[in-house]
Amino acid sequence: MPKLMVVDDEEDVREYLKSYFRRRKIDVVTAESGEEALSLLKSLDPDLMLLDIRMGGIDGIETLRRMREAGKQTKVIMVTGVEEQKILDRLAEFNVLACVHKPLMLDELEKQVLQRIVIDP
Repeated sequence: MPKLMVVDDEEDVREYLKSYFRRRKIDVVTAESGEEALSLLKSLDPDLMLLDIRMGGIDGIETLRRMREAGKQTKVIMVTGVEEQKILDRLAEFNVLACVHKPLMLDELEKQVLQRIVIDP
């Protein structure tokens, strides 16, 4: 079963996405902060990560920078409630697959996720 990591400081977002993607036969692990995600990545190797940009503590961009610095090449889709071009421009240097905007359109998010992971029948 493919593994998806959802990193968001909003519990309702984490729990909703966890439930949504588990119904689609995707194993979901959640983290409420960049720090927790980095800690989990020491022992987990998810197929894909949904990473919120704006979080308390270290933000999503700093989390991504530290992941790449540590050699983690996990595929990442960024999630954001902002559309600041300078932030979006920084994502290209970290090989981000896509950026989806809040409020989340689940059909678009599902399409983005399913294009990037393989689900065994």
